[in-house]
Amino acid sequence: MCMPEYHIAEWYGRPFERITPQERIRLANHRVTKPAINKQEIERLMVLEQREALGALTAREEARLDVLREKLRETMHDQLPCPFKTGPYSVCTKRNGVCSLRLYEEDAGAVQPVVGNRGNIRALCPFRLHQDGVAFRQIGELILDDPDPLMAGEVGFLEGDGGLDMDEGEDVGRIDMIIVKNNAPVGWPMEWAAAEVQAVYFSGAEMAMEGRHVIDNHGDLVMPVGRRKPDYRSSGVKRLMPQLQTKIPALRRWGRKMAIIVDRSFYENMGAMRPIDELSNADIAWILMDFDWDPAADMYRARVGEVVCVTLESAIEGLTGGRPVSKAAFEDRIRGKILP
Repeated sequence: MCMPEYHIAEWYGRPFERITPQERIRLANHRVTKPAINKQEIERLMVLEQREALGALTAREEARLDVLREKLRETMHDQLPCPFKTGPYSVCTKRNGVCSLRLYEEDAGAVQPVVGNRGNIRALCPFRLHQDGVAFRQIGELILDDPDPLMAGEVGFLEGDGGLDMDEGEDVGRIDMIIVKNNAPVGWPMEWAAAEVQAVYFSGAEMAMEGRHVIDNHGDLVMPVGRRKPDYRSSGVKRLMPQLQTKIPALRRWGRKMAIIVDRSFYENMGAMRPIDELSNADIAWILMDFDWDPAADMYRARVGEVVCVTLESAIEGLTGGRPVSKAAFEDRIRGKILP
């Protein structure tokens, strides 16, 4: 038996180890390009289609609708759909189309995912954690007592102050998703919660070589040609922690909560945190996602496996994931660097 290695878990939403060799070759040959239609144009298309259904289009709007429909047709023809995005007409825009990784091993010539927690799916694309909106509905129910909330994505939170290379008032920081209470009485003040979605980065060999390796092996399921692993330090300490340190103090002053959506393996690769039973005493609710095989849909389904409430301070300790060595031990390390 060879050593386990990280390989593709889901490719353009498809389960890598379960699809046919022909489908692996088809996906390996696909190239992600810039969609012909952007998000703002899709929103405009939907508005114009609503006006068309009401018979309220002007001649200019009819012409614009024709242009947008042609752009949409081109995009849907050239690109592969993303089954995890919750918006309409969603396609995969991630280079190489790898949604997630997992550990594989080879035994007696058979390649298969590692059994147990070590074989868990690790989300590489944040949209992987959006699937069916289950995490967002959980946040709505947990924090807002609303299982069917409204959602607003990419809301500007920080504004530039007119520095050397930015305009005053320019968005310089956004919150991934705002979950808004939808079942409040008319005229009730807006209630909402913030959500950040954090996938894991990886270090090591590029993913493009695995597509070439698939073609070279006629689409058969084989061990990866490159070595790579999830980089939780870059994902947590370098990316997520500054986000929390910047945003949560303001949210705390406003009396709002932050939810952080990660897969279970991400959370379990951080240091220990001190859970809090009462949400009202916490700043953060970690939403831990698990993935179950759904044979009817022929795909893995995301579900909320656990919710862990903590303070900002405890989250920072966990993300740092280490304790300082003693002064004597540190000075021994200095001597090892400077003495011959």
